[in-house]
Parts: sequence; C-alpha cells; structure tokens
Amino acid sequence: MGIFDDIKNAADANEDKVETAIDQIGDVVDEKTGGQYAAQVDQAQDFLKSQVGKPHDEGQPA
Repeated sequence: MGIFDDIKNAADANEDKVETAIDQIGDVVDEKTGGQYAAQVDQAQDFLKSQVGKPHDEGQPA
C-alpha cells in the first residue's frame, strides 16, 4: 500500500472534514485572487468533492 492509498483512506474516513477544507481553501484562493478565477476554483472544488468517498480505481497505476 502506497502513500497515496494511505492519504485516500484517511480522506475517506474524514469525508466531512475534507469537504470543509476544500471549501475553505477555495475561499482563500478566491480572496487572494480577488475572485478573478472563481469559476475555475468552483469547478476544481466540485471535482475534488466528487472524488472524496469514491472507490479507488484498481486499474490506475499507483
């Protein structure tokens, strides 16, 4: 089991905390950039949230 598997398992075990952190990080980025990249930040947040709790794809190289 690699380090990324460990990180994914920890994130899956703390799904609510991870989603809160994703929101907070997005807010900081929006604040620092003056909202210039708000659409891209929102898209990245949505993607990351969709990955939390998703089963690991065994076909992917580790």
